[in-house]
Amino acid sequence: MINRKIKWTALALCISASVFAGNKDRTGQAGAGELLLNPWGRTGGVFGLNAAQVTGIEAMKCNIAGLAKTKKTEVGLAHTRYLSGTGMSISNLGVAHNLGDIGVLGVNIMSFGYGDIPITTVSSPEGGIGNYKPSFLNMSVGLGHTFSKNMSAGLNITYVNEAISNIRASAIGFDAGVQYVNGKRDNLHLGITLRNVGTNLRFSGDGFSFNGTSPDFAKEITVQSRSEKFSLPSQLNIAVAYDFYLDEKSKPAAEAGESAENAAAMPKHRLTPMFSFISNSFNSDWLGLGAEYAYKEKFMLRAAYRYETDIADKAATTTFYTGVSAGVTFQTRFSKGDNAPMIAFDYGYKPTRIASGVHVLGLRITLGGSGDDE
Repeated sequence: MINRKIKWTALALCISASVFAGNKDRTGQAGAGELLLNPWGRTGGVFGLNAAQVTGIEAMKCNIAGLAKTKKTEVGLAHTRYLSGTGMSISNLGVAHNLGDIGVLGVNIMSFGYGDIPITTVSSPEGGIGNYKPSFLNMSVGLGHTFSKNMSAGLNITYVNEAISNIRASAIGFDAGVQYVNGKRDNLHLGITLRNVGTNLRFSGDGFSFNGTSPDFAKEITVQSRSEKFSLPSQLNIAVAYDFYLDEKSKPAAEAGESAENAAAMPKHRLTPMFSFISNSFNSDWLGLGAEYAYKEKFMLRAAYRYETDIADKAATTTFYTGVSAGVTFQTRFSKGDNAPMIAFDYGYKPTRIASGVHVLGLRITLGGSGDDE
């Protein structure tokens, strides 16, 4: 029964690809573009190409199925200097807790800051009449569940709110994802996730009001104009990754008194190439290739390249990214044992054609062990 449910879930996600496939005629017609930004260091360092093997709280912004790999509790903070030098930033907080047979419950809060923007009007185009601060806030609640040793799935609900002092819009978006692992050491990773499917947004508020006159010009009235609705940036991500343990053949056999589990965990060097196809409903599709190297699962170095149409043509490209990204992680446990608390520091970098790139700094604390650490 469980396998049948899993198969139907995967089939539904695949069918959704035809509904939300990229369409050049719809480019630029979606809003809430911040939903496509990943505020975490590990996933941001590879453009989210690790949807097949992402775990813990970072999965809430990549593939919610990976949330199920949290063994007990994980808390994370991340700060992004978005287009460094422009004053824009992203602050992110995530918490995940294992509820036993129910699954893993996660909460993520992401806030986008633009700094102070001068107020300009038709009568004062030069400004000088004050500043305003846009408020973009996304709050997510997700649940990840492990169906078997090889399969996990999850569902995520995100409340989207965009506002200035007199105009605002809000919507609800849904994410769904599955992950599958197999192999001697669970080397093979497959992941499918459908993100940002939900209600439309429409801006409204006093900012759309102006003083006019009645049809008979007898008196002055307040006129309320209406804005057009716009969709969320729906996205389908199909990813695959494989773990190569570079020193597996040279590792010694299990010593006397050593458990088979500990012996199996002995390889020190891991290399994980990853590939991802990302179909965007309102943008060009993306193809990405990346790799992560890990030493003793304490030090990780990663890099990736994400291709999209005309990315090499500065005149025709629709992105300011160069396509390259990189990142690094250092993590350590406070004591010996797989269930000891762990602290991790993450950094991700994406160079851009304008400003000084995107820099992400993250801190994660895991209590009671973790899942498949990257």
